Amino acid sequence: MSIAVIADIVASRQLADRAAAQRRIARVVGDADRDLPVAKQPLAAVVGDELQGEYDRLGDALASLLLVRLALPDGIDCRFGVGVGAVRPIELDGRTVPEGPAWWAARAAIERTARLQQRAAPFARTWIEAAEGEDAAMVDTISLANAYALSRDQLVSTMSERTRRLTYGRCLGRSQRELAETEGVSQSAVSQALASAGSAAIVEGFAALTRGARS
Repeated sequence: MSIAVIADIVASRQLADRAAAQRRIARVVGDADRDLPVAKQPLAAVVGDELQGEYDRLGDALASLLLVRLALPDGIDCRFGVGVGAVRPIELDGRTVPEGPAWWAARAAIERTARLQQRAAPFARTWIEAAEGEDAAMVDTISLANAYALSRDQLVSTMSERTRRLTYGRCLGRSQRELAETEGVSQSAVSQALASAGSAAIVEGFAALTRGARS
């Protein structure tokens, strides 16, 4: 079983400089992979505004994607489709092309994310789908993960850029004092920003996702 991830840029056609946005996303993905090196294949641009990546564990994928969202600046956002299943890459014209049920599920998932944004959940940015044939236990796990992802996306989407940076730092274990020095503000200001944004829940969720990866 593998975890395939497809990402694209939200409202990319409205960006003044799409190339600059793509470069910024690439830097953010690189930083997230350095801070949490859990990707089997880190997200990388493949065509247009789309990126693809692969992970061994669902928790690893969700933790890594959280760091990416927290690190993105205001005005640039991504949505993610996560597919759980088998990966069967094929060789085509001397290159390896991602293929298999996990990728088909990831495609369905990112399409579901876009529909959620348009209707029931405007702040939704992540959805997970199981490939056909996955067992009942995995299907149940994915249902719980989707409930978590919707709540997480709601919190992250309403944070300011600075609060996202602070939350990113707390996820990595940086102290409020250290973050205050980096931002040039008081520790009290950091504490208030994190508390008002509900960052503690995001940080605890990140810790739960990465506990196995760090043991």
